[in-house]
Amino acid sequence: MYRFWILIIALSGVISCSNKGSDPAGDAPSNLTLQITEKEAGSGTYIFEAKADNALSYEINFGNNQKEVSKTGKVEYTYPIAGKYTVTATARSANGITISKTEELEFSRPEKLVWADEFNVPGGLDSKKWTHEIGNGENGWGNAEKQYYTDRSANSYISDGTLKIKLIKENYEGFGYTSARIVTRGKFDFTYGRVEIRAKVPVGKGTWPAGWLLGSNYQTKIWPACGEIDILEHVGKQLNTIHGTLHYPEHHGENATTKTTELATATTNFHVYSVDWNKDEIIFKVDGKAYHTFKSSPQYPFHHDFFIILNMAMGGYFGGDVDPSINEAIYEIDYVRVYQ
Repeated sequence: MYRFWILIIALSGVISCSNKGSDPAGDAPSNLTLQITEKEAGSGTYIFEAKADNALSYEINFGNNQKEVSKTGKVEYTYPIAGKYTVTATARSANGITISKTEELEFSRPEKLVWADEFNVPGGLDSKKWTHEIGNGENGWGNAEKQYYTDRSANSYISDGTLKIKLIKENYEGFGYTSARIVTRGKFDFTYGRVEIRAKVPVGKGTWPAGWLLGSNYQTKIWPACGEIDILEHVGKQLNTIHGTLHYPEHHGENATTKTTELATATTNFHVYSVDWNKDEIIFKVDGKAYHTFKSSPQYPFHHDFFIILNMAMGGYFGGDVDPSINEAIYEIDYVRVYQ
């Protein structure tokens, strides 16, 4: 009997020691801090350091759908795109209790010219940058357009420092007009940036010059799911009216998200048509003056690679009725530049 009581006392002591400090409230993380330091001004590389009492691990969400887990709470990350981000640090205890803290981060990076064609070399297009698309597409490129696109020098050529896309009234491959449509697809595809097109558009009812971006995933995400950004559109039936338009699911074709601006010298002078495109917004400008701002978000198809298209159509749903007296028209482009 004496030995039995000693054993019970001993076991009781072990159980008491094992439960020491098991209060759940005492295991919760507390006093979470988040320090953010830019490694080098303008680099976009930041060091994130989270600290908390009773924390076993940390998760840093960088505010752009990217995150990293760390046992020390210290991580380094480089943002690919300048902008505003909400950074969230989450501390987790051994028993799974978490606390979080957020900080706002904003940085700007000096813009760099990442791609351009200045059209300074006379002759044909640079095949390392552009590809001609040939034909009339399906149902006139989906718009009942009347032209047949060719890669002939008669329809696209460089002279006197500008690219000329020339519409010609002629019988060709069963169509009454020829023109050109050139793309950077597979040669330059990009996500976000500022695109500038310095151009002069032609006069003529039915003409439809354009400079635009199309989602590079258009073969798997059928238009409008791939997204379309029309930097410049001008139709001869609306002389000197410039259209800046976005096409995406539920807002495409006649129901697209669009705005216009009047430009009295669109057909006589060169102007810079541009779009500033980032994860938060798409801003359309003429000569640096904004006339259309679209607030973007992850639900819209404007967060993947796009490519550049330059073309001039004739007629179609948007181009409208054609003036039969037009024998030719020239859409002239001084340069295309992309900054990031």
